[in-house]
Amino acid sequence: MIPRVHKRGKRTIGLLYYLYGPGTHEEHVDPHLVAAWDSLTPDPGRDPQATYTQLQQLLDQPVDALAPSRRPAKHVWHLSVRAAPEDPVLSDEQWGQIAQRMVAATGIALDGDDAGCRWAAVRHADDHIHIVATLVREDGRRPRLHNDAGRAQAEARLIEAEYGLKRLNTGDGTAAQRPTSAERHKAARQGRERTAREELRETVRRAVAGAAGEEEFFDRLAAAGLLVRKRTAPSGDLIGYKVALPDDRNKDGEPVFYPGARLAPDLSLPRVRERFTSALDDGQSVTPVEPPSPTGPGGPSAARRQTASAAWQALIVIEQEDDAVAAAYIASAGEVLDALAKTSAAHTRAELREAAIAFERASRSHVRAERGHDRALRQAARDLVQGGPALGRGEDGATTAMAIDMLFFLVTAAHHWHAKKGHAQQAAAARQAAEHLRAAYQAAAAQPLGALYQRGRRLGRPLLQRQTAVLRQAVPQLAEQILAEPGWYALAATLADTEAAGHDPAALLAGAAGRRELDTAESVSDVLVWRLRRSSDLPADTSNTVVTDRRTGRTAGRTTGQAHTRAGSGRGR
Repeated sequence: MIPRVHKRGKRTIGLLYYLYGPGTHEEHVDPHLVAAWDSLTPDPGRDPQATYTQLQQLLDQPVDALAPSRRPAKHVWHLSVRAAPEDPVLSDEQWGQIAQRMVAATGIALDGDDAGCRWAAVRHADDHIHIVATLVREDGRRPRLHNDAGRAQAEARLIEAEYGLKRLNTGDGTAAQRPTSAERHKAARQGRERTAREELRETVRRAVAGAAGEEEFFDRLAAAGLLVRKRTAPSGDLIGYKVALPDDRNKDGEPVFYPGARLAPDLSLPRVRERFTSALDDGQSVTPVEPPSPTGPGGPSAARRQTASAAWQALIVIEQEDDAVAAAYIASAGEVLDALAKTSAAHTRAELREAAIAFERASRSHVRAERGHDRALRQAARDLVQGGPALGRGEDGATTAMAIDMLFFLVTAAHHWHAKKGHAQQAAAARQAAEHLRAAYQAAAAQPLGALYQRGRRLGRPLLQRQTAVLRQAVPQLAEQILAEPGWYALAATLADTEAAGHDPAALLAGAAGRRELDTAESVSDVLVWRLRRSSDLPADTSNTVVTDRRTGRTAGRTTGQAHTRAGSGRGR
C-alpha cells in the first residue's frame, strides 16, 4: 500500500472537481465518498441533490471562520492511498476504515478528537482513494502534521499486515517518481508497455552510462531519438535539461517534456555532472584496477573481460572502503548494468534489461556518493558501449557469461551493504536484480560451459586424476562438493588449460576460491571456471580448443562445438 502526501493547495473546490470529475483521461469511474469526518456529509457522486460547492463549503467552514489574517496560505491537504497491483480489490467499507486510520495517524483527525480537521475520502478507482482535508481544526487551531508522510507510511505497513496485503518497504525519499494514473492510462491507450516517464528514465540512464562529459551525454540522448531542451542562465551557462519522446504529445499536440530531476533524483544535471568528475583531479588516490585483458584488440569480448575485472575489484571496495566510496561504486554498478543491457544479445537482453531497471532503485540512498573513485566501473560501462553489441556466441558470448557472473556477486554485495544500513527498498531492489542476473547467466553460460563440460569428459584418465589431485590440494574443504557437481568437468578442463598455459593450477585455484564468498553460488565449480579463466587470461570460448597434456604431449580433449545439455547446466549462481 502506497500513501502519498501531495503538495498543499489553496482551492478546495478545485481538488473536488478533479476527484469527482472524469479524470484527465476519463480514468475516473463512479466517484463517491467512502468516509468523512461526519457520517452525514453530502456525497455529490451518489446523491443527485448534493453539489461540489456544498461539500466544499462544509470542508472550508473552520477556515472561513477565522479572520483572513489567521488563515493558512495553503489550507488544502491531499493524501492518496494506493493498493499494490497484486492486492485484492477492497470494498468501500475497507477503504473507509483505511481512510480513518490514515487521518488519525497523520494528525488530521485523531481518534476520539471531536475538534479535528474536516476531511473526506473519495474513491474513483478500484485500487486507490484520495483524502482531502482542510488544515484548520474545529477549535480554530492548526493540526500538528510533522512528518505526516512518514507516519502515513508507517500506518500503511500496519494496514498491510492486518489486511493480508502485499508487504512493501517504507520509502526514504530517494526513489524515482512513480508514473501517475493519467500517465498509465495514456500508455494503455497508446499501446505502450510502459509510460513515457519510464521509457525516458531508462533511455537517459543508458545515455549517461560511461559518458565522459556533457557533450557526449547530450549526443547520446539525441542519438536515442529523444527531443532535448536545454535550460541556460542569463550568463549562458547550462543549468538544466528536459527530454520528451517524439510521439508523446499533450492535447495541444505539443511534446510532453520531463526534466531530468523528475525522472530520477540522480538524473538532474548537477547530479549527472558529478559522474564526470575524477578523484585524480583533486590529488586523491583511486583503488587500482587490473589492466585490460590483452585478449583481442577490443570489441565486445574485451569490454566484457574488463567489466569482470572492474566488478571483481568493486566487490572488495564495497566491503572495505567507507560508505561514501561504497555508495559511488554501487551507483556505477548501475551504469555497468545499463550498458551491458544496451549491448547484450537477444537471448540475454530481456533479463539484463530487467536487472538494470530493478537495480536503478538500489543505486541511490541517503549516503551521498563520493564520485571519482569509481572511475574503473564507469570506464567499464564506457567500454561496453563503445565495444558495440555482442553477437551472443563465440568469445563475446562466453565473456558475457563471465561478466554476468561477477556482476551477480557485485549486486549481491550491494544487497548486503544496503541491508546492513537499513536501506530496505534498496536491498530489496538489489535482490530482485540479482535474480534477473541469475536468469541471464543461465542463458549466457549454457553454451560455453557445455563446451567445457564436453572437453572435461574427454580428458584422459591420468590428466583427470591429476586435476582431481590439484582440486583436493588447493581447496580441500570444497573438493568433495565440487566433484559431485556436474560443472566439475568444466572446471577440470579449465585447470588443464591453465596448466597448458604455463600457470600453477593449484595456486590459481586456491586464490580464486579464497578471494570472495561462494555461499550464494549454486554451482561453485561454475564460478571458479570464470574466475580462473579471467585471472589467467584464458579464452572464454573453447569451442575449437585442443588441450595437450604437457607431460605426455598427447591430445587431452577436443570440443565438438556443441553444448552438452545437462541437469544444472549454467546454474553457476
